[in-house]
Formats: sequence, structure tokens, C-alpha cells
Amino acid sequence: RFFIIKESFLLYYAESEKKSFESNKYFNIHPKGVIPLGGCIVEPKEEPSMPYAIKISHEDFHGNIVLAAESEFEQAQWLEMLQESGKVTWKNAQLGEAMIESLEAQGLQLAKEKQEYLDKLMEETEELCLQREQKEELERLNQVLEAEKHQFEEVVRELRLEQEQIRQELELTAHSLKGVEEEKKELRSLRQSLQKTLEELSLEKQQMLEMLEENESQLPPPTSPSKELSPIWGLHCSLQQIEEKMQQLLEEKLLAEKRMKENEERSRALEEEREFYSSQSQALQNSLSELTAEKQQAERDLKAEVKVRMDLEKRLREAEEALQSLEQGLNSLDCNKEKEEKMKADVSNLRKFFEECIRNAELEAKMPMIMKNSVYIHKAA
Repeated sequence: RFFIIKESFLLYYAESEKKSFESNKYFNIHPKGVIPLGGCIVEPKEEPSMPYAIKISHEDFHGNIVLAAESEFEQAQWLEMLQESGKVTWKNAQLGEAMIESLEAQGLQLAKEKQEYLDKLMEETEELCLQREQKEELERLNQVLEAEKHQFEEVVRELRLEQEQIRQELELTAHSLKGVEEEKKELRSLRQSLQKTLEELSLEKQQMLEMLEENESQLPPPTSPSKELSPIWGLHCSLQQIEEKMQQLLEEKLLAEKRMKENEERSRALEEEREFYSSQSQALQNSLSELTAEKQQAERDLKAEVKVRMDLEKRLREAEEALQSLEQGLNSLDCNKEKEEKMKADVSNLRKFFEECIRNAELEAKMPMIMKNSVYIHKAA
């Protein structure tokens, strides 16, 4: 016999059919017999007159069907093929059809979910791009703020140098003012001593005049020409010396008053200069305090911004890892319930993450602009 396995049936022909099958490459639809293999038990059998035998049995058969191969290799091949074909039954076919339909339905559902996930991934990718752009904008603003910070520090250094210079000038002015005050005291004491001396000379002059009048009234008229030797002439000489001394003292007094007046004017100028430098120093001190406070505030804002940016970068990395995990889960073929729940949780977390990032970014985007405006306002002022 020449045998052909067609799906779950074993067709057999006359041995001459073998040549026709090999030449035409198709089988005859009118075999000598057909043996259904569904549910059959196929096993090797040892027969003394028939080596390499194969036994096919079924509970519905009236007996066993015994076949034989030409070699042990062919026997093994036929055993394998007959056993595989015996698994194809109507029940198995119905079960397979149901499984195929279930798998197709699951495939459609998975395709639909995959498309939804892909759409969500696209939206979240756009959000990621937006977050990256915001991150780049924050970095640019950070660089601007760093430059403004350096400018602040430069202005503070210049103000400190100017304050030090004003302090030195104030010390010089105070020293000059102290010297002027001492000179003023000396001139005042000199004036008082000159005034006292003038009063004494006036008193002495008055006494001399009185003595001269008394002597003139008591003495007789002069008879000799030696007028220079008379006591009246001596009194006149003393009186003249006193007047000359008084004139000299008056000139010294006027000179001292003039110098005292000049010292007072110089003292007023120095006082005005000291007040001016004091006001300038106070203004510089206030400006320096304001700049220091602004610098500290800018440093605090920069630290807070760096911390927020580091937190944002960390969350972005976590979001990217979640996206990669989600994409791997979508690309994998075997998707069980646990993986689906995990993917749904990832999508929910990503949605919450991006919504929170958007809110935080809207709040944080206003802070650098406020700082920048404050910097420009201060520079303009």
C-alpha cells in the first residue's frame, strides 16, 4: 500500500499510485480507503514477520490497523506524523477556533489599547518636549541671573571702595577741623590777652595823663631851653611809647581777629564738607545695605531655583524611565493582567506628573521675570 496523510485522515492506495504521486505532485481523490486518525492511539509494534510495524487503535474500531515502514527512520517519522495528526479532532478544532477568536478579540483589544497608549505617549512626549524647553529657558534665565549677580557684586565692591575713600576724607576733614578748633582757641586766648594788655595800657595812659596834668599845673614856666631833660618831657615820651605800643597791640588784635574770622569761615566750610561727606557716606551705606539684601535675596532665589530644577530633572528622569517601561510593555507580545495594571498605573502617574509639572512651571516661570524686572528697575534707578 501507498499511504498519504491529509490533515487528520490517513488515505491509502495501491502501491502503483506512488509513481503517479511523485510525477504529478498531487494526490488522487479516490483512495482505496480512508482511516480517521482523530483520537487514535498510535504506537510501535513488534511483529516477527513484519519489522518496523505501527499499530493504530481506537475504541470505535472493530480491530487494530497494523502498518509497516521500510526502515527504522521511516517508522519514527510516521509515528510522529500519525500521533500529531491524531490530535486533530472536531472538539480540538472547535476549541482551537474559539481560542483563535478569543486571541483575535484580545489582539484587537490590545491593538486598541496600544493605539490609546501610543496617543497618550505622543501627548506626554509633547509635554516632555515642552518641559525640556521650559528647562532650557530656566537655564538661560539662570545664566542671566548669574550675570546680574556678578554685576551686583562688582557694584558692591565699587561702593565699598568709594565708602572707604569717603571715610578717609572724613578722617582728614575731622583732623583739619580739630586743628582749626585748636588754632581758634589759641587766637581767642591771644585776643583776650591782647585785650587785657590794651586795657592795662589804657589805664596806664590815663594815669600818665593825670600825672602830666598835675605836674604841669604845679611846675612854674620853664626858663631853660633844655626841655628834653624836664620830667614833663619824660612823661610825654612815656605816653608816646604807650600809644605806640597800644597802636601795635591794636594792629595785632585786628590781625588776630582777621585770622580768627578766617578760621571760623574755614571751620564752617570744613563742617559743611563733613556734613556733605557724612550724608554721602550714609547714602552709600544705605545703598550698600540694599544691594547686600538684594544680593542675598537673589542668592536665595537662585538656590531655590537650582533645587527646583534638580527636583524637576529627577522627576523628568523618572518620567522617562516610566515611559521606556511603558513602551517596552506595549512592544512585548505577552501582556498579562499584572502588566496591564502596571501600565495603567504608569500612565496615571505620568498624567499626574505632567499636570503637576505644568502647574509648578506656571508658578515658577513668573519668579525669574519678577527678579529680572527688579534688577532692571534698580539699574534704571
